[in-house]
Amino acid sequence: MAGADARRRVAALLRRPRLLALAAALAMALLVVASGVGERLDRLLDPLRAAAWVRAPSGQVVVVEMDAASVAAIREWPWSRDHYARAIDRLRAAGAASITFDVDFSSAGTPSGDAALARALARAPGLVALPTFAQRARSGERRSIDSLPLPALRANAALASVSMQPDSDGVVRRAPFGTITAGMPRPSLSALIARRPGAADTFFPIDGGIDPMRLPRLSFVAVRDGAFDPRAVRGRDVLIGATAIEMGDRYATPHWGVIPGVLVQALAAETLMAGVPSAYGATLPLLLALLLATPIVVARRRFVAVALAVTAPVALVAAAVYVQAAWHAVVPLAPALVLVVLAALARFGLALARRFEQQRQIDDDTGLPNRRALLRHRAAATKAPLLVATIGNADALTTLLGERAGHDLVLRLAERLRASVGGTVYRVGERLLAVETATDDVEALVVALRSVLTEPVEILGRRADAAVHLGVSASDGNIHDRLVSATLAADAAVAAGAFWRHAHVDAEALERRLVLMGELDQAIARGEIEVHYQPKLALATDRIVSAEALVRWRHPSRGMIRPDLFIPLAEQADRIAALTLHVLAQAVTDLAAWRARGHDVSVAVNLSAMLIAEPAFRTAVDRLLERDAVPANRLIFEVTESAALADPERAAEHLRHFRDKGVAISMDDYGTGQSTLSYLRQLPLAELKIDRSFVQHAHTNPADALMVRSTIDLAHGLGLKVVAEGIEDAACLALLRDAGCDLVQGYLIGRPMVADAFAATLETRAAA
Repeated sequence: MAGADARRRVAALLRRPRLLALAAALAMALLVVASGVGERLDRLLDPLRAAAWVRAPSGQVVVVEMDAASVAAIREWPWSRDHYARAIDRLRAAGAASITFDVDFSSAGTPSGDAALARALARAPGLVALPTFAQRARSGERRSIDSLPLPALRANAALASVSMQPDSDGVVRRAPFGTITAGMPRPSLSALIARRPGAADTFFPIDGGIDPMRLPRLSFVAVRDGAFDPRAVRGRDVLIGATAIEMGDRYATPHWGVIPGVLVQALAAETLMAGVPSAYGATLPLLLALLLATPIVVARRRFVAVALAVTAPVALVAAAVYVQAAWHAVVPLAPALVLVVLAALARFGLALARRFEQQRQIDDDTGLPNRRALLRHRAAATKAPLLVATIGNADALTTLLGERAGHDLVLRLAERLRASVGGTVYRVGERLLAVETATDDVEALVVALRSVLTEPVEILGRRADAAVHLGVSASDGNIHDRLVSATLAADAAVAAGAFWRHAHVDAEALERRLVLMGELDQAIARGEIEVHYQPKLALATDRIVSAEALVRWRHPSRGMIRPDLFIPLAEQADRIAALTLHVLAQAVTDLAAWRARGHDVSVAVNLSAMLIAEPAFRTAVDRLLERDAVPANRLIFEVTESAALADPERAAEHLRHFRDKGVAISMDDYGTGQSTLSYLRQLPLAELKIDRSFVQHAHTNPADALMVRSTIDLAHGLGLKVVAEGIEDAACLALLRDAGCDLVQGYLIGRPMVADAFAATLETRAAA
């Protein structure tokens, strides 16, 4: 019972595609979080986050830059350290709150210069911080060497780490609170300047919205020489480092590009001065995104969904920027944006699918709902009689007045049906209209309709009589069965010359249909569906060069079921694709076995009219052909003349696809339809197969013989081979030889047989 309830809940959910789409979008967002992809995506969003809140720094940090002007003035490298000593004295005298160097003092300079710097540090005890850092001992090694200032310089200076750790893409997005060098934890330059405590080897995000170009700056040589306003540094924290391009020390940043390392240190210090940033998880932004995504997917009004889809990403970015500004907190944006974007795409996809489905349910010629719409309409589930109207003289009126007149005739009759019966009128066929009745008194309704539907119709300024016949189904059964029975009743009315006929449900036939179709899938799986092969003889060589694959159902209790019984049922029950693919797969397997035994023959497989333009079937056939079990040119697809003529342009398009794969196309039952020369030229045919009704009596009926000969000449003129079926008489075979027919098939040549028997026949004839 619990399992049944769960299945019902799942089925109910599947009927709600919007909720499914929202759940899928949320699942994808959670996957982004769990997989770590979100972190990489957030890196891509860093420039956007920074650009959304660009602002000036506080001004507390002043950068004394070792710029191009200083390099030109001093004209030596490395600089003698008495230059740094003079700068310290100038800054101390101007009242700087702190002086921090981003300059390497780990190696000795000139003795006089080192002594001058040591004396300057002694004159400013506790005011100056010197850098310490770790560097690789050798390229490719993990071992590092700690670099500290010279011992003579450490006595009166603080030590701070200048180490930066770019991310895997080489971009600096965070800075450490401190590092460990020489076994001692050292604060980073930024933490020391901002006077923020923190654990070694822990990091904080650098605020990318602070504009480094607006940091207060002084040229080093101007500071050394005292050529600056003391107010510019009084009470402020001074950071000294290189900005000249030739000195290197440059880092990539998310928004500001490649900038000097001293500016990155200044940005990190400015970040900490505003407050210690904290990093939150993805839960809160995901909840906010879910609140925004839900109406995007489920809102009934399209305008609301579009407006939210446009504004939701902006709102998420704005919220993240606000949280960062107000609480110095950094929240991941990528999972939330993924959720919102996927929700918008899902809504767009659902709308597109719905629009496509609606278009599929509209008849192109008249704009009326079509057969698909009737079968899917909720009202079709009601137990009410279905009325089908067929126009017996539609072809004659179209021939006389043109295609436009035929469409107008259908529309006029649809208007009359709608006015008389009520409800929706569907165009379910070329000359068929259907409408559900609202009354059980069918006879009274038909009497009323007779006078309405037999009135002349005004078409293109001319009055025409429409020969309308009605069929009415029973009120029980599913909509498909009611439509079929009503259509058959309408055809019966046409055949009898009556205005209407009532359908009588054949309960036994219906039961047989339901039972057989319920067993068909299992029959395929259990191997009950067999493929037999009827040989085709090439008259030019007297060799069997091909065979037609014919399906047989060996039922365990019903015995051998005739193809003409279960194949139409498979078409009606939408099982024909699976059946045809099974036959095709078996034919390919048998072909491969025959080729392994040295028999190079081809096999023809019949395609139902329902499959010619079916995309899923075409994809399945393509997959089968791509296995390369046998060459595709050893396969022939036989299509009926009526199937090709139903929509010749579309049929030609899909058949051309198979032809391009190498499969030959044959028109089966030729002569029973209404083909014209233009149709034959339009379709990508390799052969024509003359219907047995013209072939089997051609040797005794001059009219049939004339038709056969003219068809052979026509086909050869178009470059097509000709196959004649139904050969049961030697005289008929002789006539076909004389007429130049290419291949023949029939009981005289061989009856349908299993694959092994067909291979034995090939070997026997080869030996003979």
